[in-house]
Amino acid sequence: MKKTTVLIVDDSALVRQMLSEMLSADPQIEVVGTANDPLMAREKIKQLNPDVLTLDVEMPKMDGITFLRNLMRLRPMPVVMVSTLTEAGADVTLQALEIGAVDFVSKPKVDIAQQLQNYQEEIIAKVKTAATARVRPYTETVASSVPPKLSTDAVLDKTPRRKHFGTTDKIVAIGASTGGTEAIKEVLLGLPADFPGIVITQHIPENFSKPFAERLNRTCAMTVCQAEDGQQILAGHAYVAPGSHHLYVERSGARYICRLSDGPPVNRHRPSVDVLFRSVAQNAGQNARGVILTGMGDDGARGLREMREQGAITIAQDEASSVVWGMPGAAVKLDAADHVKPLGQVAATLKKIL
Repeated sequence: MKKTTVLIVDDSALVRQMLSEMLSADPQIEVVGTANDPLMAREKIKQLNPDVLTLDVEMPKMDGITFLRNLMRLRPMPVVMVSTLTEAGADVTLQALEIGAVDFVSKPKVDIAQQLQNYQEEIIAKVKTAATARVRPYTETVASSVPPKLSTDAVLDKTPRRKHFGTTDKIVAIGASTGGTEAIKEVLLGLPADFPGIVITQHIPENFSKPFAERLNRTCAMTVCQAEDGQQILAGHAYVAPGSHHLYVERSGARYICRLSDGPPVNRHRPSVDVLFRSVAQNAGQNARGVILTGMGDDGARGLREMREQGAITIAQDEASSVVWGMPGAAVKLDAADHVKPLGQVAATLKKIL
């Protein structure tokens, strides 16, 4: 079997050594080279033609985002970003995923030796997955010249009034992993501001989930936020599971509410898509719609089948449009999906079946 060849790009000699040793321990991976800055990386990509690139976000001479943008425009290839798990790192990493990076891992730390084994397993799995991922060329989006978007406050001051709650008769649950940040954004961009409430589980670290929700909120018609325990699920709103907690749904009279749990990881994930889907199956039944998008592994497949068994209409993203057809592919194999659709048709399908 052909080995997956990897080029490691990082300005830290220690990190380059650690990543090289971790990845080389797997017999199916070959580290063919390292580079300490993007200019050297550019030459080594030409010489070595690696299958996968690991790329540091912060580097001298050219930052990782600028290099990634040029790379995905001129020579698209699978990239795994190496990021710091901070709020600033989250914003840059989400920007990298938007440009076309397949996935990301945190910076390895030598002072947490007991966690290095888990870290090694994670980065090996993500590099192998990236090697099979579908990458697309990056195209710049040019902002059109339009008048500034002013709020009603520019004309009429807002006065306090009693809040009117939207209906919670219908609810949509979405789950995703690898490639999911951009897939979720594309689905939400296709939905109107008054769409039924949406609950979302994306496999993402604790410090990344809130910035992810905020980025969605800035671009989508619906209001998007990180879910809070006890929060009512309203029409026109989408709720993203915190990266540290499972999100599940409870029924309270005629209302749906968000619940959070710090229980053990399910399918090695917290938050888990299966946890969300099971709760929606049990509490919303035929009033629910379930969507499983691109992602590594099979989390969510069984939960989506439970939703379908309870009368919910379910959708799985198709293989051709998925970055990784793990989770949706597993759902299709379990006969959990009523519809298998390209990513570009998921929003339209949701509108139609609602």
